Amino acid sequence: MTETKKAPAPGQEIQAIEAVLERTIRPHMRNDGGDLRLVSYQDKVLTIHYQGACGSCPSAMFGTLQAIQDILRREYDPAIRVVPEGMGASHSHHCC
Repeated sequence: MTETKKAPAPGQEIQAIEAVLERTIRPHMRNDGGDLRLVSYQDKVLTIHYQGACGSCPSAMFGTLQAIQDILRREYDPAIRVVPEGMGASHSHHCC
């Protein structure tokens, strides 16, 4: 009898993503007076909300967005997409 691998429950997915962000990008964001909140994760699309200084600087926001996506693709799921709240899943990052 073989065991089939179950996909993590939604809460476990968010916890795993939070753990990656907490040890990688969040310390840098907090040093610059910002942070982020995870809004949702569905169909491999992570929606985030920038807080503090990070939410008011468009160039920093998109640079940080790319960094977050790169880190999560490397350490969590190569197919994940990260979008800022308000852009929706149909948009992707096309900057710089």
